[in-house]
Amino acid sequence: MFEFHKDKKRYFEMQKETSVEFVMPFVQEFLDLSTPKQILEIGCAEAGVLKAFTEKGHQCTGIELLQSRVDIAETFFEDELASGQIKFVVNDIMKIDIENDIGHRFDLIILKDVIEHIPNQGTFIEKLRSFLNPGGLVFFGFPPWQMPFGGHQQIASNKYLSKLPYYHLLPKSIYKGILTSAKEKDTVVQELLEIKDTGISIERFQSIAKSAGYKILKRKLFLINPIYKYKFNLKPRKQLPILKDLPYFRNYLSTCAYFLITIDD
Repeated sequence: MFEFHKDKKRYFEMQKETSVEFVMPFVQEFLDLSTPKQILEIGCAEAGVLKAFTEKGHQCTGIELLQSRVDIAETFFEDELASGQIKFVVNDIMKIDIENDIGHRFDLIILKDVIEHIPNQGTFIEKLRSFLNPGGLVFFGFPPWQMPFGGHQQIASNKYLSKLPYYHLLPKSIYKGILTSAKEKDTVVQELLEIKDTGISIERFQSIAKSAGYKILKRKLFLINPIYKYKFNLKPRKQLPILKDLPYFRNYLSTCAYFLITIDD
């Protein structure tokens, strides 16, 4: 596990800066962010992504499963919470009724490094339709499953396993055996095995989005993930033209995919 995973303040700032420099410009082409909008982030954790939006005057909501992460988020948003500019909901998105539990819909829904953790992804994406205002957008940013660290194995405590690429693609029994032999915590092993079940490819995402009645407005694949600028001091790079339109193989060398989708009327 890298040090920034433990330093919540530093990781919060990384997420905020990535949002300012990459997520907001990606969305801006199809949504005018110069006027206040209703923004929802699902799986917001400490809500660094949303900080970029509150600073521009947008009304924000964060949904998160873990109360402990929301407790930390609230320490970063004391003024916004006091003014009502942001609110947090601790719940499973699949159990939320938009009218009764939220009371309004959204112009933009953000899922950054979240969809790859969610089971039943087709049902989940279909559910998001009820959260959108007419013409509303959904942003997704995720690591394709087959990319070098698509299994999120960087969270492993073993210094070798946390830096070893591609071994998450091994059969599940072998993968589990490697993790347990290295004496990884049961909670870490469980999390990594769950991601192995839910990890998503570029092609699968496109397929389930279209099946759920969405139109893909924009897609951008990265050879070097934008957040690596803040994590590892690496310059973000778009995927090579020769690879970005090459199905399946592109998943192995794309460290991040950005998508912007809307309901296809």
